[in-house]
Amino acid sequence: VEEIAATARLLADTDAAGFSIEDYDPRAGEIRPADEAAARVRAVKAAGDDLVLTARAENHLYGVDDLDDTIARLVAYREAGADCVYAPGVIDGEDIARLVGAVDAPVNVLALPGTPTVPELAALGVRRVSVGSFAAWSAYGAVRSMATELLGAGTSTYTANLLDSDFRERAFD
Repeated sequence: VEEIAATARLLADTDAAGFSIEDYDPRAGEIRPADEAAARVRAVKAAGDDLVLTARAENHLYGVDDLDDTIARLVAYREAGADCVYAPGVIDGEDIARLVGAVDAPVNVLALPGTPTVPELAALGVRRVSVGSFAAWSAYGAVRSMATELLGAGTSTYTANLLDSDFRERAFD
């Protein structure tokens, strides 16, 4: 707990805007007990109160499809000081609505295949939608398609998907 608090203090000193903490322990290969995970949330919030703290319940990414446990964890994390809660892998609209109604905190949802649309998520009360690593993997897929075309047919039809210059100038100036 002290190590993560020290990390939060260092991060707060950089003028970062936020911090995300997961309850999955990759070294142990398991989800931490809820009370231990909540203690880590408390320590991070105490160390970096200016940071927007998002606390994640990783159940649904690691085969624990227990919505009651996920909700209990998110409520505990909110009570421990989380500003936003996140249960990546929950994709059913009714489950998301139940989660939003139970946690009394802004809820983040990971946009996975089968997740309601962004407008539908907003109507369910979701406050934030993430794409996780999918933006990068989509970009890598475009690069692979481009390379496959160049090495195969030798054509350049992939250029049909380029950002137009007006958009690039507005976005990157």
